[in-house]
Amino acid sequence: MFSKEKTVVEYTIEKCKSCNLERKRKFKDGDYLFLETLKCESCDGLVQIEKIFGETIDQ
Repeated sequence: MFSKEKTVVEYTIEKCKSCNLERKRKFKDGDYLFLETLKCESCDGLVQIEKIFGETIDQ
């Protein structure tokens, strides 16, 4: 009877190719799978986007 409004929040998972450190952040325009984004804070290896997904939030 009463429907709740749902919002989808987009996230990006980045993973270092060297030390396998993963980081979750909000999606930014221009993100795409396997894009090499920056250097790893931990080991100075290359970090690439592994996953892009959305999470539904009830409001």
